[in-house]
Amino acid sequence: METHLTAAVLIAGGGPCGLMLANELGRRGVSAILVDEKPGTAFNPQANATQARSMEHYRRLGFAGEIRQAGLPADYPTDVAYFTRYTGYELARFQLPSSNRATELIKGLSGSWSAAELPHRVSQKFVEAILRRHAERLPGIRLHYGHRLVSYAEREGAIIGEIESVDDGRRFQVHADFLVGADGPRSTIRQSLGIAYGGETGTQRDFMGGRMLAVYVSCPAFYASIPHSKAWMYNCFNRDRRAFMASVNGRDEFAFHTQLRPGEDESAITMADAKAAFQRACGRPLDCEVLSFLTWTAGHALVADGMQRGRVFLGGDAAHLFTPTGGLGYNTAIEDAVNLGWKLASVIKGISPVSFLDSYEFERRPVALRNTDHARRFADSLGLYAAAPELEDATDAGEAARRKAGLYLDQHARAEFNIPGITFGGRYDGSPIIVSDGSLPPPDAANVCVPSACPGGRAPHAWLDDGTSLYDRFGFEWTLLQFGDVVSNAASIGEAARAMKVDLKIITLPRSLRDFYEADLALIRPDQIVAWRGNASQAGTLGTMLARALGRAAN
Repeated sequence: METHLTAAVLIAGGGPCGLMLANELGRRGVSAILVDEKPGTAFNPQANATQARSMEHYRRLGFAGEIRQAGLPADYPTDVAYFTRYTGYELARFQLPSSNRATELIKGLSGSWSAAELPHRVSQKFVEAILRRHAERLPGIRLHYGHRLVSYAEREGAIIGEIESVDDGRRFQVHADFLVGADGPRSTIRQSLGIAYGGETGTQRDFMGGRMLAVYVSCPAFYASIPHSKAWMYNCFNRDRRAFMASVNGRDEFAFHTQLRPGEDESAITMADAKAAFQRACGRPLDCEVLSFLTWTAGHALVADGMQRGRVFLGGDAAHLFTPTGGLGYNTAIEDAVNLGWKLASVIKGISPVSFLDSYEFERRPVALRNTDHARRFADSLGLYAAAPELEDATDAGEAARRKAGLYLDQHARAEFNIPGITFGGRYDGSPIIVSDGSLPPPDAANVCVPSACPGGRAPHAWLDDGTSLYDRFGFEWTLLQFGDVVSNAASIGEAARAMKVDLKIITLPRSLRDFYEADLALIRPDQIVAWRGNASQAGTLGTMLARALGRAAN
């Protein structure tokens, strides 16, 4: 093996954030070396929900269809259901579409769910494998699983990383322009920078607050033994063994999570104990095989005090740590990678100055604070609501308790799993590379999204008359939308962009779509965020606006 390697970016961490960043960079012709001490992508299911915004980014990269086909069968319902025990009483159910149905349904939705993609329920293990496969195909991208970053130094405007093989201890150096720490909650890179987490931790709840047992289990008899319709998420609600469980493949594999009760010693848990915990939630000793088990902590709502220092950046769990209610941790990590990827490429290619990268923390940290707070609220809603003692009794009192619990859990499910406002509503207001027009964004609400082209937010989506998504018309880099023939000098605008080394696609749309953007012109960033909008009279300032959005001019 070579003892000295060179790349523009060194990525520590081969989970969703690191792999997505490798794809973003590789698609732009920027070289990167990724290292991760694990032997490969995840074996355990881990995260189980890909939000619609992440799916839109996968669509932008060309593999949303592949993601949507992964995991559950195409006709499998993605309902969220609540039971006293899985073979016991059903308490509530929030019906959600299968992947096949979602693909068709999205084309008829508007308002809060005006989008190119709906969410997809798929275990992270499948997503990581697809991200890895696509990253490995890209020129200039090298993935080194089974290797760890031992140390690094920043010298003369460069990063020198010392890499070690986990198997044999052999070492090599990587010389890079930038280092990205996507190395998880115990991030050695975050620690080396002296950056601490801030926020809430150690929160105790009846559920989703304390030590949790995760069991990856195979149970071929599960569906035949359960007297209920299939669901994606099975919640067990009682006073004895609370749990949630995601269907992994729709056949026999499940990701089961239960909170350890007082007196349960996690260090003494055996394979038999893990199996018994699953069976207790089932309400019957169903035949099953434990594929793996581990413990983890629920009750975090943490965000790093900083996300960058010099040429070193943090993303994913290294920058923020969630309790997984709402499925926001992995999806926030994906958007970290998207935001940082195009910006690193812009600097590496000489389009933007190095100071441009300061916008990464400015934009992403407030979103991380927002999203961890939403996850905390969902965890409170679910975890602080306790089951009545009579809930499982076959009595009138038990029936009344189940009815009451069902009403509450139905309301909770709709609040946690119908979240277009969180999914699409993250904004970068006040960013130095967003050109404000003085308008105010819509109110930020978890369950409602008001599409708006107010600069700093996601570009409003529409399905065009020919049945295609507006996003599919966008350029991979920068896009200028004009509603009608507004720009008379499109050629000169294109020349000005090329002079700045910018790939700018100009799209002419029908005037009927102008109401979506409330402007004649809209400048869209590579991450599909509105950087600027204006009317026909402002067309002559486009070059200046683009320069500001690239960090080439002061506000």
